[in-house]
Amino acid sequence: MAYEAVIGLEVHAELLTNSKIFCSCASEFGSEPNTHCCPRCLAMPGALPVLNKNVVELGIKAALALNCEIQEYSKFDRKNYFYPDLPKAYQISQDDFPLAVNGYINIETENGIKKIGIERAHLEEDAGKLIHSEDGNYSLVDFNRSGSPLIEIVSKPDISSPKEAWLYLTKLKSILEYTEVSDCKMQEGSLRCDANVSIRPKGAEELGTKTELKNMNSFRAIERALEYEIKRQKKVLEEGGKIIQETRRWDEARGVTVIMRTKEEAADYRYFPEPDLPPVIIGEEFIEEIQKKIPELSHERKERYIKEFDLPEYDAGVLTDSKNLSDFFEECIKKYPDAKKISNWIMVEYLQFLYPHNLMQPRVRPLSNCLFFWHRDIS
Repeated sequence: MAYEAVIGLEVHAELLTNSKIFCSCASEFGSEPNTHCCPRCLAMPGALPVLNKNVVELGIKAALALNCEIQEYSKFDRKNYFYPDLPKAYQISQDDFPLAVNGYINIETENGIKKIGIERAHLEEDAGKLIHSEDGNYSLVDFNRSGSPLIEIVSKPDISSPKEAWLYLTKLKSILEYTEVSDCKMQEGSLRCDANVSIRPKGAEELGTKTELKNMNSFRAIERALEYEIKRQKKVLEEGGKIIQETRRWDEARGVTVIMRTKEEAADYRYFPEPDLPPVIIGEEFIEEIQKKIPELSHERKERYIKEFDLPEYDAGVLTDSKNLSDFFEECIKKYPDAKKISNWIMVEYLQFLYPHNLMQPRVRPLSNCLFFWHRDIS
């Protein structure tokens, strides 16, 4: 029997704010453990949350760029579960009234443009970070990350293959970087993705039993984990077995998924409204102000480069793949208005230097003295 995959992705992106979502502690990566935490981060009795307005603004900005409908009324809820890095034993998230709903992203597949729906985008706080000893005898907790602001973007189950998942994530990452909502550094945990995957007989309407995949630290790892899990589920069904709804961990070294636990349902978290935070009421004027701040996105720049600079589609795609690289191209054009020469130099010489030195990061801004080397090479 022929089967088809049904995939949905849950992406958590850390928002680029100076402080956390419910307190004034700094939200930054790489500091000494437990140096950016307060009674609120540590869940001390009587410490109350205060919503960071900038978090709401960035959340709306991301949602608008993802073609979502902003909800006039949204609220926060307590998601109850116990884990050592969650001192309150609940996470402040959004359940039945999220910030935004009904968005979409268009991806370019071999068969043309495909629309991937976005079910919802909501705000929540991050948990702390567990650091395990090498011998496995104990674990330490760093609460610097506790309370960092996240936006969770949940796709509809419109993704049909691991390749489409990769295309969706690449497009989503580009949008978040171009809007400067998140730096999307997976190596620092500011972009994380869980995948829900099931299979069903080709052409069937009813969804199969899904498994959730975790512990995937790169887009390539996500693609590989999905490929493996689809094959595993097919094998189980072909041998007469049943798929169990469970959470599985991707083991990068072995190239397999491993069972972690039985998959929780929403009811298991016993959501209820957060009593210490008022509802979030968002007016049209506020939304319109944020809409004006949304910059030109990657696909829009790509089209402009093709029309305005007469660049080949491939060149325009490479240049706009990274906002930082595209900004650098724009600076170069102001100094030397030969788009094709600049494009060739960037794609050959400049990138050849950047990638080995790990300099292709969203917050690294192009240095003006790089223009000296560019001028030397093409003159």
